Amino acid sequence: MKNISVYMAVFFLLFSGVMFWESLSMSYYSEYGPGPGLLPLWVSGIIFVLSAVYLVTAFKKDIISFARVLPKGEGLVNVLVCMGSLVLFMVLVPFTGFLIGSTITLFILFSRGYKWYWSLGFSASVAFIIFWVFGVLLQVPLPVNDLGW
Repeated sequence: MKNISVYMAVFFLLFSGVMFWESLSMSYYSEYGPGPGLLPLWVSGIIFVLSAVYLVTAFKKDIISFARVLPKGEGLVNVLVCMGSLVLFMVLVPFTGFLIGSTITLFILFSRGYKWYWSLGFSASVAFIIFWVFGVLLQVPLPVNDLGW
């Protein structure tokens, strides 16, 4: 079977089923109003119904193959660089901290479209602003290295 629509519908059916099951472990309603289980329960139920409808229509329409959906050439390289940089970020952050890890990751992403010096400036600026806003102003605990950044 080469119809990507069927695979995507089955994936979202399974995803919404797991999300629905996990939302049942949270309280639906609390003494102050809606509980933490209300939104995930309804969202997963809606996703389940919509993906079931999509599964039925996937069998009725033309076959969409994997080769038709995936990009080719430069687009495929861009997708792979984005996915690889995300994995690299997850590997780097525990060792280098948020600021250095995000600067390296953003540099890789920006270097696809800008010259290296612009990419380095943009990535350092964006990483520092995000670190300052979330780490300093909002006091969100971000992973840091031994130097505190």
